[in-house]
Amino acid sequence: MKNILITGSHGQLGNEIKKLAPQYPDYNFIFTDVDELDITNYDKLDGFFKKNNIDFLINCAAYNAVDKSEEDPGKAELINATAVKYLSKITKKYNAFYIHISTDYVFDGKNHKPYIESDKPQPLSNYARSKYNGELEALNNNDKSIVFRTSWLYSEFGNNFVKTMMKYGKEKDELRVIFDQIGTPTYAADMAKVILTIIPQTSKLKKPELYHYSNEGVASWYDFAKAIIEIAGKNCKVFPIETKDYPLPAARPFYSVMNKAKIKKDFNIEIPHWRDSLVRCIGRLEEME
Repeated sequence: MKNILITGSHGQLGNEIKKLAPQYPDYNFIFTDVDELDITNYDKLDGFFKKNNIDFLINCAAYNAVDKSEEDPGKAELINATAVKYLSKITKKYNAFYIHISTDYVFDGKNHKPYIESDKPQPLSNYARSKYNGELEALNNNDKSIVFRTSWLYSEFGNNFVKTMMKYGKEKDELRVIFDQIGTPTYAADMAKVILTIIPQTSKLKKPELYHYSNEGVASWYDFAKAIIEIAGKNCKVFPIETKDYPLPAARPFYSVMNKAKIKKDFNIEIPHWRDSLVRCIGRLEEME
């Protein structure tokens, strides 16, 4: 039986993997978060790997406070890059496969067509720089590794855009949402399933690989908000605004749509459209109310 370690398991992706775990009885899942395993401490990581026979590590841990990273770049760099260096070196030492999660924010958003994996990142913020540095650590320190870039992640768990819009849609008569940032919403449940589908196929990879994964389709945050309000049946009006009308400390890419041709070809997967996945997520959220 293969042992799969999940770090950052209290987050959106970690929780979705936890939900799927019973469907994969051939794997033994070890779920940890910062209380059980401090990924910024090399010696503790080494001790954990020495004690547990880990075959795969899925690192869902990250410092995702995009705007706070402008005030505290050191914390973002520690969790998103230094810890990744430790994890990639430890997994190499113990011959484990390393799966790392990154972000569309590594791009500057100046493209006019979906980004492919070989496009050069140009991070605009401290958060984005720390995530790009983490990608380099993951790909350079362990030959058996995959980095997944994803975008606009949401789920039934934690704080995310879908849950915020549903809450505001209930409380407010109108909302103003940015329409000039374009990307693709991604349901964490879909991504969790893809990762677990790919794990048995990793043996065919001959070198570290970088893959783009999001749901299909394209949306602005305004489009996304409109769809959430409509699917959830809220009577709230949504109005478009420009980024300049809602200034935030960290710069965001204006266009970060990613091309998924590589992952679809290499692993023969089908990816749902973002709106279809959103309907599923909102249905689950309404069942939980």
